[in-house]
Amino acid sequence: MKRYEQVAQALRRRLEHGFYQPGDRLPSIRDLCTEFAVSVSTVQTAYAELEAAGWVAARPKSGYFALARNRPGTLPAVSRPAQQPLEVSQWDQVLALVNEAQEQGCLLLGGGSPDTTADTLKALRRGLSRLYQRPSSEQDNYDSLLGSPLLRRQLARLAGASGTVLHEDDIVITSGCQEALSIAIRTLTRPGDVVAVDSPSFYGSMQTLKACGLKALELPTDPQTGISLEALELALEQWPIKAIQVTPTHNNPLGYTMPDARKRALVALAQRFDVAIVEDDVYGDLAYTAPRPRTIKSWDDDGRVLLCSGFSKTLIPSLRLGWIAPGRHRDQALHMKYVSTGATATVPQLAVAEFVEQGYYERHLRQVVRTYQRNLDRILGWIHALLPADCAVSRPQGGFVLWIELKGLDCVRLNERLRLRGVQVAPGVLFSASGKYRDCLRINITRADAELYAGLERMADEIVAMRGEQQASE
Repeated sequence: MKRYEQVAQALRRRLEHGFYQPGDRLPSIRDLCTEFAVSVSTVQTAYAELEAAGWVAARPKSGYFALARNRPGTLPAVSRPAQQPLEVSQWDQVLALVNEAQEQGCLLLGGGSPDTTADTLKALRRGLSRLYQRPSSEQDNYDSLLGSPLLRRQLARLAGASGTVLHEDDIVITSGCQEALSIAIRTLTRPGDVVAVDSPSFYGSMQTLKACGLKALELPTDPQTGISLEALELALEQWPIKAIQVTPTHNNPLGYTMPDARKRALVALAQRFDVAIVEDDVYGDLAYTAPRPRTIKSWDDDGRVLLCSGFSKTLIPSLRLGWIAPGRHRDQALHMKYVSTGATATVPQLAVAEFVEQGYYERHLRQVVRTYQRNLDRILGWIHALLPADCAVSRPQGGFVLWIELKGLDCVRLNERLRLRGVQVAPGVLFSASGKYRDCLRINITRADAELYAGLERMADEIVAMRGEQQASE
């Protein structure tokens, strides 16, 4: 962590704990230089970060003062989906979102890609270039169906940080986490089966259910603790559920991380009803604080959890590298892998294996996580300043997406209006089997620059205009 970040973090903690009350004058730059043994520019940068995030305000010739932290409304409400199996819809909207991502000149507020500009990725790019320039028979031929043993060995080592004990032969490399999720679902189900999901839920996994002819049973989900285990238990008693699909750590889009006790309880519930769990852990490595949260898989003692993850949210999406640890379903999962894509591209696997082995991956994570956490503070400050006071915003503990609830506002229509102004968001209907969450949206926080602020300003303008039109028509 850079020195100015340490100073900013220390001051933010004092503000959070009420050491300084709104309106209080904060320590002078000179005093902080002495306290932290840093330069004037370091303290000035720290104060600039806090000011951008809405924690403090500068007054000419007077110094810096603490601001009231009336952050946007409350957390989003606990979801209340229809608790019966439904066929998944929304494909047209998902396709439109994917196509919009290719539009030139459009600010993608709703995208799901990480920051690929970090200088800590240079070593990975160099490795890829070197491997492509020095071809070999190993690189030019199909890899094994399991994937590169070098990469699987490194993944098994990394899994220890999440409390998960894996051997390299427990892991199958896939073409992205999306393929891992697809393999897991197809391994466990047949057309017409029911899969229980948290709600809202990642639209990629929801569309996998649609493609496989499955029904989704959306369950109430808390924005802090995740899927309702009480509702899940009732559903397991009532419906022939074949699998439970969840993203329990730094959830996309709601942001929650299930507490360890609830993760253990979920495994116990699955064991009691003899049902498999598909765990999407693709955001798991992006925790803002140490230690990294444990996986549900770490409590799995009978192989019923199929753990899916990948590097699309931590490194470069175009590498298309993911993996699955399918437990006792390994043989069926391997068959599904064979009939879908066969072997995964070799060179990206070798490059990432080297990147991880040499310690670059952990270094990269430390940098981007600091960036995302700093961006979160800054963007929450902007949202507080720009959006209506009654909006509700998620409080993720990791990852890089925010879920915003704008009560009574049609966010599908909002997105249509914003597109005319060169901005795109991800409307909440994408994250539901039945098109719920129409008054919600997801935004990306991998950047917090002037362009993003301008995009939020345009969004705020359209929200005000739409609400004015609603009031006029009533």
